[in-house]
Formats: sequence, C-alpha cells, structure tokens
Amino acid sequence: MRIILLGPPGSGKGTQAQRLVQRYGIVQLSTGEMLRAAVAAGTPVGLKAKEIMARGGLVPDDVVVGIISDRIDQPDARNGFILDGFPRTVPQAEALDELLKHKHLKLDAVIELRVNESALLNRVETRVAQMRERGEEVRVDDTPEVLTKRLASYRSLTEPLIHYYSERRKLSTIDGMMAIDEVTRAIHRQLLALGAVEPKGHARSSVTAAAGKKAVTKAKAAKKPAKTAKKPAKATKKPAKKAVKATRKTAKKAAKKAAKKAVKKGVKKAAKKVTKRRAKR
Repeated sequence: MRIILLGPPGSGKGTQAQRLVQRYGIVQLSTGEMLRAAVAAGTPVGLKAKEIMARGGLVPDDVVVGIISDRIDQPDARNGFILDGFPRTVPQAEALDELLKHKHLKLDAVIELRVNESALLNRVETRVAQMRERGEEVRVDDTPEVLTKRLASYRSLTEPLIHYYSERRKLSTIDGMMAIDEVTRAIHRQLLALGAVEPKGHARSSVTAAAGKKAVTKAKAAKKPAKTAKKPAKATKKPAKKAVKATRKTAKKAAKKAAKKAVKKGVKKAAKKVTKRRAKR
C-alpha cells in the first residue's frame, strides 16, 4: 500500500499517518528524516544533499527523489509507505510518478484532509492562550502568525496537487474537521473502496481456503503410502491362503488314514473273537 496524505498544516496528517502505520504495518517516510539519514549514512545522494545544505541552499527535487528512491528499496518499505512532506509541488508529483513507474510500483491513494482554515486558526489561538495561562513555553512555529504564513504557502504550492491527482482519479477527500477516530474510520473505508486493503472477512476466508487446501494436500499425501502398503498385504494373503489349504488337506489325509487304521483294527479284533469262539466249540 502506497499512500500520500495531503492537507494544510494542522489538518491532522501526522496523527492519521501514525494510525495507518500501526494498523497496516507500513512505514511513514518523512523527507526531512530521509535527508538526515542519507547524510548520516554518507550515501552518494546524501553527500550531494550535504554539500547543498552546507551552502544554505534548498535541496533540489532530483536529489530528494533520489533519496526517496533509495529509501523505498529498503526491506521495511516493501509492505508499503506513507509519504510525509512529499510531493509539495506538481513537478515533484510528476517526478514521483516517474520513479514509481520505473520501479513497477503504483500509488494506491492520495487522501486529502480538507479543513476549515479559520477554524484551524481559532484552534491554534485557543491552544496558545491556554499554554500561556499555564505558564508553558509556546513554540515559535506554533502561533497564529506562523500558521497564517504556512497556510498561504500551502495554498500557492501544494493545493495544485489536489487538481493534479483528481485528474488522475487518485484523490479521495475526507472531512478533516471530524473527530480523530471518525477521520480514521473514513480513511479506512476509502482504502477499502479503492481496493488498497482487503476486508477482514475476505482476508480470513482466503487464509481459511489456503489452510483447507494444505489439509487436503496432506491428506492425499498420507493416503498414497497407505494404498501402496495395501498391495504387499494382498501379496502376503495369497501364500497365507495356500498354507491354510495345504494344512487342511494334510489334516484330511491324516484323518482318513487314522479312520482306515481304526477300521482295520476293529475288523481284526472282531475276526479274532470269532475264531476264539469257534475253537472253544
């Protein structure tokens, strides 16, 4: 599963990305983290980025795409990934499309979290006021003034991506102003509708079917030796039958002989008695 989350600052992209990571076992790829990791690893692309950043320049798109290319080849990204912070512009989106095409991969979904900007500003203002009341330190980049600038940047640079992905029928828009859990459920339903994930029932049935096939194969394999075992048994039956017949014949012969002997003895005895009687007379 390969996903892009779009939305202005404060729309909840980070929260939803973490939930997707935990639920589907995919990785979240942040361009900032990938750049730092590539520089630390000393990869060719990382060394190139290091030189540019050392001069205070912005890392060009081709270098960022090269770092993303190296990262998605790693084993933990095989199940899928969420791109965080890239693409930010249409040229970056085009470069990403070319990269995925070259690797024979496809982008499954682009989820836009649509929010009300004035509501976002109100949220930040409320949060900042509460933090100041509690005496907590407020981050420099977490103020209504900074958010206003970031929202303007998002509108000018990133919003054109909505049209870009909409034309390619990749865009799904979700109301980011809903409760966090509701947004999570809406994203899951959309991924199901797009076929990016399988329904639980389908996954279970496929697992059960696979297990059933294995069981049938094992049963067939177990039956084969049994059949072959029967053949020698049949072979052993023939000599056994012959032996039984032979013993029966010999028994009959012995019985006949014994009977004949008994008759002869009886006749002899009777003859002797007759001759004795005659002699007495």
